[in-house]
Amino acid sequence: MNQLQKEIRRRRTFAIISHPDAGKTTLTEKLLLLGGAIRTAGAVKSRKAEKFATSDWMELEKKRGISVTSSVMQFEYNGYKLNILDTPGHQDFSEDTYRTLMAVDSVVMIIDAAKGVEPQTIKLFKVCRDRGIPIFTFINKLDRQGKEPLELFEEIEDVLGIESYPINYPIGMGQSFRGVYDRMEHKIEWYNDRRERQVQDLSEVEAVTDILKGKLDDYTLSQLEENLLLLDEAGNTFDFEAVTSGKQTPVFFGSAISSFGVPTFLDHYLKMAPDPQPRKSSGGFVRPDDKQFSGFVFKIQANMNPAHRDRVAFLRICSGAFEKGMTVYLDRTGKQLKLAQPQQFFADSREMIDEAYPGDIVGLYDTGFYQIGDTVCASKDTFNFGALPQFPPEHFAKVRAKNAMKQKHFLKGVNQLAQEGAIQVYKTPFEETILGVVGTLQFDVFVYRMQAEYGVDLDIERMPHQIAKWIVSREDAEALRRNANNLVVSDYKDRPVIIFENDFSLRWFTQKHPEIELRDSSHNI
Repeated sequence: MNQLQKEIRRRRTFAIISHPDAGKTTLTEKLLLLGGAIRTAGAVKSRKAEKFATSDWMELEKKRGISVTSSVMQFEYNGYKLNILDTPGHQDFSEDTYRTLMAVDSVVMIIDAAKGVEPQTIKLFKVCRDRGIPIFTFINKLDRQGKEPLELFEEIEDVLGIESYPINYPIGMGQSFRGVYDRMEHKIEWYNDRRERQVQDLSEVEAVTDILKGKLDDYTLSQLEENLLLLDEAGNTFDFEAVTSGKQTPVFFGSAISSFGVPTFLDHYLKMAPDPQPRKSSGGFVRPDDKQFSGFVFKIQANMNPAHRDRVAFLRICSGAFEKGMTVYLDRTGKQLKLAQPQQFFADSREMIDEAYPGDIVGLYDTGFYQIGDTVCASKDTFNFGALPQFPPEHFAKVRAKNAMKQKHFLKGVNQLAQEGAIQVYKTPFEETILGVVGTLQFDVFVYRMQAEYGVDLDIERMPHQIAKWIVSREDAEALRRNANNLVVSDYKDRPVIIFENDFSLRWFTQKHPEIELRDSSHNI
C-alpha cells in the first residue's frame, strides 16, 4: 500500500445535519474536545459568559445562537484524520447545507429524543438517501424525558423509510438516565453514584440487570431487560452493506451536552464509516487513489477574515495528492492556475499546509477565479463533477444603499455575497438591484453582513413575488420586456429571468404564452 492509499484509508469526511436546536453544534464541539482540538466547549447561547460555539464564527451567529453558514473543522483522533462539516440547521439556509452534502462521504443525523423526526430532518435526509450517503443517527438529549426508544426506531423507519439498528440502548431516560448499553461490544457505560463515568465489559445481556440492580427502579430495569431481548429476537439484523449504501442507519443514544455516549459513538463511527469514495464525473468514475489530482469547489466565503477582506474557495479533494504551489486547470475555462496559498480550517482559524489528500477540504485564496461547482484537475484533459444544486428563490426584495456615496462598496458587496451562492441577484432594465432568497432570514443576514463587512447601510423593500423562471430564448425575453406588466430581469450572468407573484400568475402566463420556454434554474441555458 502506497502513501496515497494509506492517507485515504484514515480519512473520514462527514456532515452533521439536524433540525434546529437538536444539538448539532453541541455534538460537533464534543467531538472536537475528544480529539483535543479545543479545550473548552462554548455553550451556543451562553452570551453572559461570552462563550460561543467554536464552529459559529460569524458575529451574527454568535448573537442569535444559530448556525447560518457551513463551517469546516479538521483534526486527528486515534490515527484518523477527520473532516467535519457543521451545517446550518435553519431551513432558510438549506441551500448551503445541500451543497455541503455533495462534499461528504457520510452523514451524522441528530434527532432530539423528545421531538423525534422533525421536518427539516426529513428534508435533509431525502437528499442523503437520493445520493446513497451512509447515515449514522445520534439520538440526543437522553438526560431529558423523551419518546420511548422503540417508538423512535419505529418513527425513523416509518417517516424516513430507512431500517434502523441500535448500536447502543439507553439505560433509563430523563432523571432516571444512567447510561447506555453497547449491543455490539457488550459493554455498559454508566454513571455511578458520584456521577462518574464507568465502562464495564459484560459476558451476556442478562449481566446488565445484575450490575444495575439497586441503581435503577424495578420498572425501568424490567423494561430495559425486556426491550433488549425484544431487539435481539425481533429487531433488524445489522447489515454493513446496507449501512454503506444508505439503506440502514446505525442508531446511537446519548447526551451531547454532558458528552455521555459521545466517545462510544465516535469509536463505532470511525470503524463503520466509509473512507473517501469514487465519484462520478463527465469523464467516468474518478477513484481517490488515481494519481491525477482533482477536486471541486462546493463553497465560497467572502470576508472570513474581516481585517483582510479575503475570499476563500472551499475545495473538496477527490483524487490524487495535493501539494502547495501545484499547477491545475480549471475545467470551466481551461485556464491554468497555481494553488499557491492552500489552507486548512478550524472554523475561523486556519493554517497554511504543504499537502493534503482525498477527503480533505482545502481553502484556496480566491480573487474571483472560482465559482461554486468548479472542478480543477492536474491534467490539461479536464473533466467535471457536475453542477451543484441551486434552489429557485421564493422571496424577493429591492435593495439599495442608503448613502449614494457608498455605491461602489454596495456593488462590490452584492457581487461577492452573490458569488457565495446564498443569495441570487437580479438587475431590472433601470439598473435596480433585486435579491432572491430561499428563506427570509437570508435577508437579515445580507443586511447585517453588508453593514458589518462593507460598511453599507441598506434600504430594503420586500416584494410580493414568489417565483423566478429563466427564459430560454433571449428574443422572447426582449419581446416580454416591452410589456410593462411583465417583470423581466437579468441574473448575474445576464441571463433573462421573469418573476411572478404566485402560482396563479405563472399559470395565467403559460396559458397565454405556450410558445415561450421557461426553466426552473439557469443550468443548461
